[in-house]
Amino acid sequence: MSSAHRKVWLDITNSPEVLFFRPILRRMDDAGVETIITARDFAQTRGLLELYGIPHTTVGHHGGASLRGKAINLAQRSSAMTRFGRGKGIGQAVSIGSNDLSVAAFLLRVHNTVIQDYEGATIEHRVNFKLANKVMFPAVVPLASLTRLGMAERKYRPINGLKEQVTLADFVPDPTVPAALGLDSSRPIAVMRPPATMSLYHRGIHNDLFDAVMAHLLAANAQVVLLPRTEEQGAAYAGAAGVIIPEHPVDGPSLLFAADVVISAGGSMNREAALLRVPTWTIFAGAMGAVDQMLIESGRMGVLERPEQVVIEKRTPVEFPFEPLADAVTEEILRR
Repeated sequence: MSSAHRKVWLDITNSPEVLFFRPILRRMDDAGVETIITARDFAQTRGLLELYGIPHTTVGHHGGASLRGKAINLAQRSSAMTRFGRGKGIGQAVSIGSNDLSVAAFLLRVHNTVIQDYEGATIEHRVNFKLANKVMFPAVVPLASLTRLGMAERKYRPINGLKEQVTLADFVPDPTVPAALGLDSSRPIAVMRPPATMSLYHRGIHNDLFDAVMAHLLAANAQVVLLPRTEEQGAAYAGAAGVIIPEHPVDGPSLLFAADVVISAGGSMNREAALLRVPTWTIFAGAMGAVDQMLIESGRMGVLERPEQVVIEKRTPVEFPFEPLADAVTEEILRR
């Protein structure tokens, strides 16, 4: 990895991205690379950045679930990002699918690397693929599905694994996390995350299974730790007996490592849990991405269709052998 001085701009727009970029930031720092971080005020993004002591500047917020709101927000936040980046001597921009950064980087003539792993976010990709200089995607995702969305093949750089292998590259479980949430180590722990109802790929999809699964787990005397994506989702379950909603951001991988089952409507949390060998179920109701399909076919994640499929019992956390990818991904990011 080159240690030549350069300045890299990272835009972090959602909670899982904090965990993904954390090991990359360590490696960039070791290589003498200066980083500037902007963050979108959404979900637990800012809280996690503060938890891990990552300096950042907050620029804008989420545009909501509607297409109109997202379009207005894209114009507003990309304009704010362009103003932020101007005159800072930035040589490279990097994000996990930030349309706002892609627009700003294009206008500022900054080399832009986009990283993603779900081919179903079609509207987002049509913007990013056109404006990016380099697109990094897990190799398991068919290249044809990306070129159909406008990605030029010359921009494509495959990742030989999962993004979550980067997230967990330096992971050491923090045994204090469950106790800090008031969890009883003698009772089963279920970690649940609701559907991403604010995402375009989730529009028009209604998922009744989540509530039914939660009721099933509570009836089985499980402790349910709910990690809502929005304030509205948290408010819907606030005060429910047996449901714990963390008041502050917690170290997610350590919580997953201590869990006896993890259930989410898609997303990075499920893939992290699957890598950590925790029993993992998806209740995602949209088009299944190639990455999740690979985990399902390999038996590391199940598709939940009925609450009764979940049999929750205490387990003993085990070692989680997999190839960490933070070194290789960081090197590819910095390679122009």
